[in-house]
Amino acid sequence: MNVVILAAGMGKRMRSDLPKVLHPIAGQPMLAHVIDRARSLSPKRLVVVYGHGGEQVPTQLAADDITWARQMPQLGTGHAVMQAAPWLDETVPTLILYGDVPLTTSDTLARLCEAARSSGDGKRGEQMAILTVELADPTGYGRIVRENGRIVRIVEHKDADAATRAVHEINTGIMVVPTGPLKRWLKGLSNDNAQQEYYLTDVVACAVAEGVPVTGVHPAHEWETLGVNSKVQLAELERIHQRNLAYGLLENGVTLIDPARFDVRGSLSCGRDVSIDVNCIFEGTVTLGDGVSIGPNCVLRDARIEAGAQILAFTHIDGATVGPASRIGPYARLRPGTVLAEETHVGNFVELKNAKFAAHAKANHLAYVGDAVVGKRVNIGAGTITCNYDGANKYQTVIEDDAFIGSDTQLVAPVTVGAGATLGAGTTLTRDAPAGKLTVSRAKQITIENWQRPVKKPKG
Repeated sequence: MNVVILAAGMGKRMRSDLPKVLHPIAGQPMLAHVIDRARSLSPKRLVVVYGHGGEQVPTQLAADDITWARQMPQLGTGHAVMQAAPWLDETVPTLILYGDVPLTTSDTLARLCEAARSSGDGKRGEQMAILTVELADPTGYGRIVRENGRIVRIVEHKDADAATRAVHEINTGIMVVPTGPLKRWLKGLSNDNAQQEYYLTDVVACAVAEGVPVTGVHPAHEWETLGVNSKVQLAELERIHQRNLAYGLLENGVTLIDPARFDVRGSLSCGRDVSIDVNCIFEGTVTLGDGVSIGPNCVLRDARIEAGAQILAFTHIDGATVGPASRIGPYARLRPGTVLAEETHVGNFVELKNAKFAAHAKANHLAYVGDAVVGKRVNIGAGTITCNYDGANKYQTVIEDDAFIGSDTQLVAPVTVGAGATLGAGTTLTRDAPAGKLTVSRAKQITIENWQRPVKKPKG
């Protein structure tokens, strides 16, 4: 099929310079969600109609499989589809979607497309299918008008009389239309209505007039049809989307301490017996192995956490891998390129960047380790830093197996600490430390006799 996504609206009620369809749901522009749903149907043509915001929309979401059609000025939904018409293949039907309706499921769209292939009387061929929904309060929506159970037209709220406004079945705007007739019907649209716009919904009456069957399909959930016209609605859809993600994880056996305080802004894969505490955010692609525990207020981005690892409160992990049975945090930060092997410990106020830790290595508190290779069973004391950057270039520090790094130590890269070596507290290491030996670098300690601490002079 062809898919046309209408994404040209201004969104005045958003009160923002950002085009409405670029406002995020779960960290992605609303329009990106709609494009993903369209791609799930493997369309023959994918056309996005843009307008407000100029080139911001196609620039941000450019892709080889998308054709961009500009609508300027914006004269209604029918006018928008007119802009896409030249790119539509007439041998297949066309699905119309909306860039500000981001939660429609692939399953519902597949049912809608199937209904367009087979009408209620079992006939196949050119026909139309419309996604409709029953609302307790349909104010503001176009009403579905039926005669003898069949859809015969759609009447916009502003143009409806009292009897029509009493109808609770509304048009969502999402529909599948035979493409050849659609192009013909679009040419005959009129803007003789309250808003002086070309309504796409008028093609329904055209279909009926030509004897083309029109059928309605209901979504599995009402929220699939909800659109965004304000920041309030954006926040409401964000919570609906996050609730759906949370319930999906719960159904798969993940423990969420509070599903309402949980955000996925990408993809999250979880093994068995995973536990996630409150206020955690998952961005990009995150994988949690069996038995992983995530403490409260953690942020994980593009991270892999292996089986049995514990991530304690307020830890940030970005572009890093944590090995099995490791213990990270609280208040730890793992930056891109960090790879930790099994049973490593990274404690509070420790920052790692592009660091490789072998099994059982530890940096338990107050340390910075960057551009480093750390061997097995290494212990890094509090206050240790690797001085990896000279202001122009970065250099590597190598700490071999079983080394012990005393507190308040600076390792000025490039430098190597040999296997089994010990660095005394307060050492500034500028040359390699030999294996198995104690290396110390510190000033001689002296005591000044008869020294007195200064005191404040009296005022005046």
